Amino acid sequence: MPSRMSALDASFLFMEDASTPMHAGGVAIFQPPPGGFDHERLVRLIKQRLPFVPRYRMRVREVPFGVARPVWVDDEHFDVTYHVRRSALPKPGSREQLNELVARLLSRPLDRSRPLWEMYLVEGLADGCFAIVSKSHQALVDGISAVDIAQVMLDPFEEPTNVAGDAWRPRPEPTDVELLSQAFTELATRPTRAVEAVKGTVNDVSKTATRVGARAVDMVNAALAIARPTASSPLNVPIGEQRRFATVDLRLDDLKKVRASLGGTVNDTVLAVVAGALRSWLLARGATAAQGDSIKALLPVSIAVPSAASGEAGGNRVSGTLVELPVGEPDPAVRLQQISYQLAQLEEGGHFVGAEAIVNIAGFGPPTLHALGARVSSTLTSKVYNLVITNVPGPQRPLYAAGSRMVAAYPVVPLTKNQALSIGLISYDGGVYFGLYADRDALPDIDILVACLNESMDELLARTEKSRRTLRAVPTKSAPKKKAQGTA
Repeated sequence: MPSRMSALDASFLFMEDASTPMHAGGVAIFQPPPGGFDHERLVRLIKQRLPFVPRYRMRVREVPFGVARPVWVDDEHFDVTYHVRRSALPKPGSREQLNELVARLLSRPLDRSRPLWEMYLVEGLADGCFAIVSKSHQALVDGISAVDIAQVMLDPFEEPTNVAGDAWRPRPEPTDVELLSQAFTELATRPTRAVEAVKGTVNDVSKTATRVGARAVDMVNAALAIARPTASSPLNVPIGEQRRFATVDLRLDDLKKVRASLGGTVNDTVLAVVAGALRSWLLARGATAAQGDSIKALLPVSIAVPSAASGEAGGNRVSGTLVELPVGEPDPAVRLQQISYQLAQLEEGGHFVGAEAIVNIAGFGPPTLHALGARVSSTLTSKVYNLVITNVPGPQRPLYAAGSRMVAAYPVVPLTKNQALSIGLISYDGGVYFGLYADRDALPDIDILVACLNESMDELLARTEKSRRTLRAVPTKSAPKKKAQGTA
């Protein structure tokens, strides 16, 4: 029996159009092993790891007349070489050339008649490295139980992990009659599903409210923050079909130095760097950044769910929070303090409803309603937040793909309606790697934003050093001298 797509996954398909393809992606830079690395080696690696991500050999099948959400069916003509492709940069193979290629590759929508993912081996980088560019539809990687192909292709050791042989055989694709029969059977045997979904969601919200009973004011404030429309911003404009991509590399030790000197967490420091960069970028554009001005950032938060050993289903739950980045504040230390205070308050409140409850809310309508709801929500996003920032902590040790060491990794976060910029970052092996994904026409000056991010980091480091010098300059009181004891 084919697997029914969840309501949330289906909504990503329904809200997709030419200007907002709903696939996420990533760019990883690798140092090849002594024997080199080529397309055939990558294809063999992906073939070995596909059993860990069975949905990557499935395609979407619509149910006739739209009486139920689409289903996942095995692709009887699956061809891994269609999905794993090869490209190369012309000389000199600069990072700017790579970023331009990434922007073009990620701008293209995925072929819905096939499994919704692609991967590109990009050769010809100037430093002798190669890149792997991956893109997977958000309907394919649900964020609750599924994983991305880019995760399972990596090993913690240079020697590749041995994987058992793959005996996969595609199951015959169901006919239209079979799909309709399954849909009507589900409706007939589970008529109370919608009521149960609403009841479960209400219970979730009730438990949340109970947990934060003493913090009811915080919840009201959070609701008001969402209700307040965002200020006019060059980040919220109609977007087209083409994109720009840029990267920034920071050192994790530098962020830790700022944290140790000025307080907060590493995540707070990252957001302070972004806030300072956006302030400088706005001023460079001739926009105002007056005291009290802010830019609202949506921060998706992944929360681990206990494993089955503890009696609950494993996986991830995803929540989101809004943080106001104080772009009107000229002092970098004060910006960091304001962000730290906001996140500390939100963490203590703990009043975010899990993604599973949201899925249940959307789970009891026909696909047509999901399509309308998804499109309405995509038009409302610019009134709630200005940009999305994702921050994923990665391993602080090297990872390898078929013996090739990964030296950098940059996320690509998709844009939604009227959202001209997204920022994804990952910390890995001592580095913090930013991926800036933007509408091509709205941000022709993305290189200026890149420079502003580096300058914002330097500004915080300079403030850290100034703080240390001040501490060293403060005289310390010496211990009082003991009186000499006289002799008898």
